[in-house]
Amino acid sequence: MTLTKVLRDMGLAEKATVHGMRSTFRDWATEVARVREVVAEAALAHTVRDKTEASYRRATYLDERKALMTAWATFCAKPVPADTVVELRQRTAS
Repeated sequence: MTLTKVLRDMGLAEKATVHGMRSTFRDWATEVARVREVVAEAALAHTVRDKTEASYRRATYLDERKALMTAWATFCAKPVPADTVVELRQRTAS
């Protein structure tokens, strides 16, 4: 919701969406950052569905989450070479 608010505040809510950002982060955390699943899930504030496991899992993984989010910020802030950007065009009705 925070990213949606940023888009709204910038006047871009009708032109852009953050759909898939959480999924993108989760894939990146697994494939690139190679963090433990519990850390990635905690970073996304996902709840543990298994009631027994949830009652025993009290760790917050704050140090690992901090490192993960710092790495994510660095990754997101990297300049992208112009020759790797693909322009997306809105499909026109035919």
